[in-house]
Amino acid sequence: MPPIPGHDLSGITTLQSMKDADFLRKIHDEKKIKKAVVIGGGLIGIETCEALQLAGIDITVIEMAPQILTFLDPEIAALVEKHIRIKSVNVITGNGLASFLGENGRLTGVKLQNGTELSCELAVVAIGVRPNSKLAKDSGLAVGTTGGITVNEFMQTSDPSIYAAGDCTEINNLITGKKVHAPYGDLANLQGRVAGENAVLGNSVTFSGTIQTGICKIFEFSAGSTGLTEQAARKHGYEIETVINASPDKPGFMNGKLLVTKMVADKNNGRILGAQCTGPGDVSRQLSQWALAIMGKFTVNDAINSDLPYAPPFSSAIDHFITTVHLMQNKLKGRLAGISCTAVKDKLDSGNKPFFLDVRNPDEYESMRLGIGETLIPLGALRKRLSEMPADKNSEIITYCKISLRGYEASLILKANGWNNVLVMEGGIMAWPFNREK
Repeated sequence: MPPIPGHDLSGITTLQSMKDADFLRKIHDEKKIKKAVVIGGGLIGIETCEALQLAGIDITVIEMAPQILTFLDPEIAALVEKHIRIKSVNVITGNGLASFLGENGRLTGVKLQNGTELSCELAVVAIGVRPNSKLAKDSGLAVGTTGGITVNEFMQTSDPSIYAAGDCTEINNLITGKKVHAPYGDLANLQGRVAGENAVLGNSVTFSGTIQTGICKIFEFSAGSTGLTEQAARKHGYEIETVINASPDKPGFMNGKLLVTKMVADKNNGRILGAQCTGPGDVSRQLSQWALAIMGKFTVNDAINSDLPYAPPFSSAIDHFITTVHLMQNKLKGRLAGISCTAVKDKLDSGNKPFFLDVRNPDEYESMRLGIGETLIPLGALRKRLSEMPADKNSEIITYCKISLRGYEASLILKANGWNNVLVMEGGIMAWPFNREK
């Protein structure tokens, strides 16, 4: 709980203990609260937001960072935020909490750092966690730079007679080699098994570290990440390539649902460094595959022909995971020149407007379109309508369709006819997280 003015008002809670959970459950069951704010757009905050909204409470999520779910890159987080807004949840980013407001000892609202005031009867503070290492510090045990207790691969502290495991420790990141605080329930259990076995039988088993795999459910969406995001990879000095794939988790005739995956790879050796996935499809399966590939230090070439289980009720003939790897291989080999939706939006916001080419059919365009000044030329008609393209063969052209498969084919046609500055908007319209005309 941050030392913010008014934090002792009735109606303010964290979600740390069973007492907190019981308090929120009572609010859920009594259905007296009409408006609530959730301070913090991380995992706990977003899951709390869903639970309260489903109880009929008007919710506003307040996040100081420029985006919610900061363990995701902006493109993926923006898709989740869009889905949350569709569920009638208000989301405020880039603005922190200044004070709690109240009357007669009860919460009546919050004031944000920009001066905005929001009325509410409940505030859930979910601004993050810190390692509870006070006992270790008081006992003279070594504590690392993250605030977590220092342990070796046996989960042994600086006192060899004492073991520690779970959220109070800091452990190795298996990709960067750096120490991290990774408060995940599954890791805590795995570490506990190692610590317990070594405490009883002597140091015979080890816990190597983490790639920080996490997932959460947000209404009909799931979202998760494993390994390094683009932001983290660049921070640690990797020269990387990224790609975004929007495609279903299984065929349409099996009621396939959309997945949007962003993959991060080392540009020099093709090693898979990270992946993020969101959508209504089977995100958990995808993240599991990515996590094992990263743990196994797979390169793009290692993963390209992965022998995964296939039948139409479960996946497409080429699984979404492998399709993403194919896209990355195309980029690394120079077959695909792509651009993300956020980079396209940045161009629009800066006044730099390329030639946008939508190659879907007219009925698709009528039912859904971006409205960014695009030109519609169906892929099948493109060769006959090349005269409608910019006369200057150096003009920047961005092609796309629903998921940009046809957009990719269009880029090849244009390049074969002399246009040399053609980019494919990765993921197409389905990966576009911003407002559309229709």
